[in-house]
Amino acid sequence: MSVRSVIVGVSGGTASGKTTIFEAILDRVGRDKVAFIQHDAYYVDLSHLPVAERRKVNFDHPDALESDWLVAHLDALRRGQAVEVPVYDFSTYVRREQTRRVEPKPVILVEGILIFAERELRRQFDIKIYVDADADLRFIRRLQRDIAERGRTMEAVIEQYLETVRPMHLEFVEPSKRYADVIIPTGGFNTIAIDMLATKIMAMIGNHDG
Repeated sequence: MSVRSVIVGVSGGTASGKTTIFEAILDRVGRDKVAFIQHDAYYVDLSHLPVAERRKVNFDHPDALESDWLVAHLDALRRGQAVEVPVYDFSTYVRREQTRRVEPKPVILVEGILIFAERELRRQFDIKIYVDADADLRFIRRLQRDIAERGRTMEAVIEQYLETVRPMHLEFVEPSKRYADVIIPTGGFNTIAIDMLATKIMAMIGNHDG
């Protein structure tokens, strides 16, 4: 039986403030009503490659992700079925054996830089949000995050940014902004826009319940 979940996509450039947006939506809508999935969890498993070869993969290209798998999971959640979301180890570029169980909820939040670049994935979203931020701020946040949370060196982060992150942003991420229903500037700190979004989502939940 269909749960009639409202599926919300939150996209934007790397470190643009997407986390700030979905945390704000969680707080306003209610954490008990929201399930959260990251597109990053669906990176292709590279355990068959030597570590040196894994580092050469372009992780900012749509082909680096198994988006069809995410589409299948969103379809299952709409049907009221729980899904086992993969867990990716960003320090070793491999998929871990354990998974994360996600139960169907009234709101499904999906976050990722490339979720609007894929047509079939884009069609899954009832609301498409693009979080905008200046490139220099995004780079600084990315540098801090990858060093602190993903075990990368400063040199490795800079090299990856110049070789793949920036070119792929210009080729895939930035153009996908045209598909967004709402564009939020100032890196996710626009409280008026967030309040309006939360009100819209709650209204949609109410309509489904009715």
